[in-house]
Amino acid sequence: MRYLNQSTSKWLLAGLSLALPFSGIAQKKAATSKATTSANALSAIRESDVKSDLFALGGDHFRGREGGTLDELRASAWIAEQMRAIGAQPAGDDGTYFQFFHIQHTRITKASQISIGNHKLTHGQDAFVLAPSKATVNAPLVYVGTGTPADLAKVDVKGKAVAILFSGTGPADLSFRRYMTATMRDRSAELVKAGAVAVVYVSDARAQDLFEHWSTGYERGRYSLPGAATTKVVAQAPTIWLPTTDLAWVQQAGQQLVANIEVESFTYPSVNIVAKVPGTDAKLKNEYVLFSTHQDHDGVRKAIAGDSIWNGADDNATGCAGTLAVMRAFVKKPARRTGLFVFHGAEERGLLGSYYYSEKPTVPREAIVAVLNAEMIGRNAPDSAALLGSQRPHRNSADLVSLAMNANQAGPKFKLDTLWDKPTHPEGWYFRSDHLPYAKLGIPAICYTTLLHKDYHTPKDEPERINVAKLTNVTRWIYLTGWAVANRDQRPAPDKDFKLER
Repeated sequence: MRYLNQSTSKWLLAGLSLALPFSGIAQKKAATSKATTSANALSAIRESDVKSDLFALGGDHFRGREGGTLDELRASAWIAEQMRAIGAQPAGDDGTYFQFFHIQHTRITKASQISIGNHKLTHGQDAFVLAPSKATVNAPLVYVGTGTPADLAKVDVKGKAVAILFSGTGPADLSFRRYMTATMRDRSAELVKAGAVAVVYVSDARAQDLFEHWSTGYERGRYSLPGAATTKVVAQAPTIWLPTTDLAWVQQAGQQLVANIEVESFTYPSVNIVAKVPGTDAKLKNEYVLFSTHQDHDGVRKAIAGDSIWNGADDNATGCAGTLAVMRAFVKKPARRTGLFVFHGAEERGLLGSYYYSEKPTVPREAIVAVLNAEMIGRNAPDSAALLGSQRPHRNSADLVSLAMNANQAGPKFKLDTLWDKPTHPEGWYFRSDHLPYAKLGIPAICYTTLLHKDYHTPKDEPERINVAKLTNVTRWIYLTGWAVANRDQRPAPDKDFKLER
């Protein structure tokens, strides 16, 4: 790609146009604004700094930074120290860089018991209950093959536990993981409605791969902010997931499923890390351009190929390294508006940090003019990227999107993937990162991403696999957009008819 290896001086020349005021401003006023805003600090974004921060945060030292653990807190303290060293001011609670909040964790207790015939099963090891809910079951188990209509027509499922061999590949444009989880959920609901008291899925060959690599999420249970509706625990028919090696004995007739599943719920802390670089304009410095990212990942989990640390280098040490680099540029050359930098905790737990901060910001919420979110910005083709929130119904500010598109043309000239931002895309990627809570509140918000890859949420997402040059170029794109937002007279106008599809 043309701009990947060009010198910083050419980047600076390209960025000058972004500092110019937009339409509707008098010529004299435009000349004044140009004089005060054109000299951006793009040169402060150095690939060496980005790489250093990426490897520090995304390496084994912080053990995958799992939300709500000491590893996340240690990584957060490291980020705060980088903020201090860079020269950004604390903008958290009580004059610190930190805004602590609590996570509500609901999980199945270790005392819970599950057995089929004479086979005792342990949740989190050789079986997984898909949702943390109370259940007491003592019912005959009936095996219905792959659960086709013909299979089910032969069996009265009322009052029984139903065992199914998972099968199917799903649509070509949907990851098998999401197809499998949606299928398990929906078919279980149908069987329970028909009278089943439990559903047992046995993995086929493809589902077995996910059983081995992805099931740790079910082991951990459910997370939310305290008081959320999802913290409520109800009694319901359980869905249990087994490995393919259990199929031989699950098929045996005359077995009883006996389960006594109990749930526990408790709270513990996570944290947002917040800093600011005050603006230079007497009036506009009271408005904020929020640069958003998240510092947590999956932590230490089941070992795959001998590696138990799920580093999350792309998800999301890349976003953190990029945001620190943008901060350096704002410190070197402050803008008219204040730059606000928020590293959200517990994103992988359900965007908990961003939901908390958007509801309880440390600055006046009405003063946040835009949110620029960095989520996984260092993989895939070197000349491609995506901007979530750039098209309806996800777009909530055509004005902000225009600034971002101009910044891309002035800077890296990425080829932009538009498929992942469509409401029809099966991954629902727009709804899975920290810009979402702000967008729901009507704050102009966009998300920069280079999308999923085969190492997503596996121990293979390591710093060595990141394209640091590309990461640096996405960072420069974010900075140029933010610089434009922070320096023009008008704040980005929200779309008045913004309404998400769900």
